[in-house]
Amino acid sequence: MTVAFFSGKGRRIGVALGAVSAGLLVLSACDKPTPLATVTVGGNSVSSEASCYNDGKALKKSEYQSCLNKKAEKSVEVAMDDKVRFGVDPEIADNGWTLFINGQQAEQEPYKKTYRSIPGSAFFSSQTGETADKTQISIVETRGKELTGVWHFELKKSS
Repeated sequence: MTVAFFSGKGRRIGVALGAVSAGLLVLSACDKPTPLATVTVGGNSVSSEASCYNDGKALKKSEYQSCLNKKAEKSVEVAMDDKVRFGVDPEIADNGWTLFINGQQAEQEPYKKTYRSIPGSAFFSSQTGETADKTQISIVETRGKELTGVWHFELKKSS
């Protein structure tokens, strides 16, 4: 003998509520990912989503410095004679992007291509002539004078 715990109508309501709950759970977990920036040295590549990003809109001026001061979560080793290759998603290139070294803007004009290559030695010398063991590089997406995204990487000098 089989005992029904729920009537047909009760089961349909339960299934419908379960489906709605599962759908809301899936949708709440789906944040639109930020565009990616990638640093490649030799055969090693690291990619990162933005540390600060407002869905392509300008960041608030009050956020600029705290965004630029965030520590990099991704790192790659670089020898002085290596080429460091930077790559960005096309939507970053369309707006323009520039490099910041240790929080300081390194270029005056934004770059508008998706890829560029710079010698590793450019990242480890200081103004005092000493060489550093690591350098934080920030790729900063710009739109005019406004910052719209910041990606951080740490370059570690290899021997």
